[in-house]
Amino acid sequence: MVLVMLNCCEGDVLFLLDSSGSVTSYEHARMLSFLSELLLPFSLGRDQVRVGLLQVGTKPRLEFSFNRYSTQSGLQGALTNIRPLRGDTNTVDALKMAKEWVLRPGTSDGARKGLPRVLVWLTDGVKPGDVIGPMAELREEGVALLVVSTGHSNYKVLREVVTPPVENHLHFVDIDDMGIITKDLRDAIIEIIKAERLHVRDVSTNSASLHWRPVLSGLTGHYEIRFGEVSTGGSGGGGGSGTSPSTGGNQYQRLIQSTQLNSLRLTDLKPDTTYSVSLIPESNEITFNTLSTTFTTKPVELMSLSEIFSGETSARVSWGPLQPDTVTSYYIEYSTLPRGNLQTVTVGRTQNSTLLRNLQPGSTYLVTVTARHTSGKQKSMSVKVCTQEVTPALDDLQLTTVGSASVQVDWRGSTAGLRGYWLTWEGQQSSAANQLSSLYLPPDSLSTRLTHLPPYARVCVSPIYRTARGDGLCCTAQFHSGESRKTKVIWVMKLAM
Repeated sequence: MVLVMLNCCEGDVLFLLDSSGSVTSYEHARMLSFLSELLLPFSLGRDQVRVGLLQVGTKPRLEFSFNRYSTQSGLQGALTNIRPLRGDTNTVDALKMAKEWVLRPGTSDGARKGLPRVLVWLTDGVKPGDVIGPMAELREEGVALLVVSTGHSNYKVLREVVTPPVENHLHFVDIDDMGIITKDLRDAIIEIIKAERLHVRDVSTNSASLHWRPVLSGLTGHYEIRFGEVSTGGSGGGGGSGTSPSTGGNQYQRLIQSTQLNSLRLTDLKPDTTYSVSLIPESNEITFNTLSTTFTTKPVELMSLSEIFSGETSARVSWGPLQPDTVTSYYIEYSTLPRGNLQTVTVGRTQNSTLLRNLQPGSTYLVTVTARHTSGKQKSMSVKVCTQEVTPALDDLQLTTVGSASVQVDWRGSTAGLRGYWLTWEGQQSSAANQLSSLYLPPDSLSTRLTHLPPYARVCVSPIYRTARGDGLCCTAQFHSGESRKTKVIWVMKLAM
């Protein structure tokens, strides 16, 4: 069977092994064999798991400290050479030694600062001594306490000293059946000292940085990285040990990195998408477990929503940037403030503007554009749009007589949407038939002079639109010899087409 090394953890684990006179040589050997199997999968060393062993007898003895073994071969060899101490079960002094020497951070052979510390006590349960106080002090200092008892006495004491949850950290087992708790105890230790070995950092809309511990440093081999979209969604999470997470049947990308590297920039990712990533250290010398994690790229926000123009009854709004790869459509809602009827329109994912029609002149509208993403998420932005007041196309028609037969025609008007102005005039002498004359002027003309007009001539000005002539203004010019007189409009009428 191939042994898989657990590249999962970082912490210091001290085993307190009862080797007093109440423990037979056979039982002692079985406990050491149990420890050998329990610790075999762990990666050892400075950035991994460190192990110490303290035997309990009349005079407790530290068999090896945390700094002693950084390889499994060294640790396994040491476990086979340990001999029992015999004598009394002086657990209290052993705990004092553990607290002052071994588990105190900062000492030469002691635990590392800032990392989990674990004490695993293997005992036959016979006369454990007054351990409740010392164990409580260790727990107060942050040490996790686990107990394995091969006897079935002193349950109340042992239950009180372990770190909760009791069901995971206290095991009673016969000496010949210790193998049945190996996995459970190992999992409990891993839960305490597990570390994020695979980190995802600097996540953007289309990239992310992958970092890992260089477990293959000094070995031959390579790192295989697999990543792909997670079809069922999810959120970013921390790394841990285990198999590659499912990508819901989606294809994954595969990259190879040398043993000298411990980071990689993933690029060309989709925005607002959850990815699974797995790191597989490959080596012919040691087999490591696969590390996996998930992360979600940042969404591309609607960076801008603005009004391009607004008229009296229409307005155009635009947004951007376009996101055709992740957006299915844009949903636009608009209504007059404060409580107008809501109107909606939907446009395709490649469209970045729309014209809103049939608006009310001189009104304020709240326009909301919602990007509907393929992931099911929605992102919205709003803007206020003000339509223009209705401006008369023609206003303030004035006639100023010049001499006895000429008149200066002036008016104010709006050129928006106009094709020009149509002027007509006719005489109103009762002795002669009315004669109608006309003149076209471009939209930027707001005045003209008419000559050779008959007395009491009526002058009319009408705006010309693309499809029709609009309402016009009319007034009558009266001539008086020797003076100029200004005549304002005296009626408004709609001219015949």
